[in-house]
Amino acid sequence: MNSTLVISIMVGLIVILLLVGAPIKPMRFIGQATIKLGIGILFLFFVNVFGGAIGLHIPINLFTAVVAGFLGLFGVASLTAIHLFII
Repeated sequence: MNSTLVISIMVGLIVILLLVGAPIKPMRFIGQATIKLGIGILFLFFVNVFGGAIGLHIPINLFTAVVAGFLGLFGVASLTAIHLFII
């Protein structure tokens, strides 16, 4: 597909959502899930930066980001414990 076509389709969908209106509940859920996923990625990044000195590296992928994002610091701690004691 041409990139111009993809961008045009995306802009068209955004315009349609602005005119028609998006359902509030699903959009709020998607927004909150995206924010939590981003926070999980940041948690994992900082664990990898500061844990590199002791040889701790947790890969940043969809599963670990979801666990860290939705469980917060307890998720990061559990991933760290799994890495240190099991793997």
